[in-house]
Amino acid sequence: MTTASIHAAREPFGYAKMIGIKASDRLELSDKIQAGFPFNSFVILTRSMEVTNKELAELVQISTRTLNRRQKEGKLKADESDRLLRFARIFTNAIDLFEGDKEAAQNWLSSDSRALKGDSPLEASRTEEGAREVENLIVRLEHGVFV
Repeated sequence: MTTASIHAAREPFGYAKMIGIKASDRLELSDKIQAGFPFNSFVILTRSMEVTNKELAELVQISTRTLNRRQKEGKLKADESDRLLRFARIFTNAIDLFEGDKEAAQNWLSSDSRALKGDSPLEASRTEEGAREVENLIVRLEHGVFV
């Protein structure tokens, strides 16, 4: 992730911009989710998170066969786009938590957490409610409220 990408993460909808999706408000972003993101958004996030296609596909809950099909089609489905955006949001929030230290953010995201009942923040973020809990944890940590 470049310095420009880190700064983009702090902008409104910077997490979307980080994966190549530009939106000026939530409704525009919602429309883009419904239309399906370009497959390249998936590729960008794998590079930013420094994970393999297989690792991100498992998190986003896309089978290998489906991922290959989406790559050929050049586009993700709406539900896949929504889940991909969720992980981009969690990833940028973690980078902000660690003040731009991507390696520290990646380590934290992959580590089991008592606050998340033993799951890692990435595992907990497989559902929207789990992702909200991860975001709440990030806010608590930013404010020095340790769990």
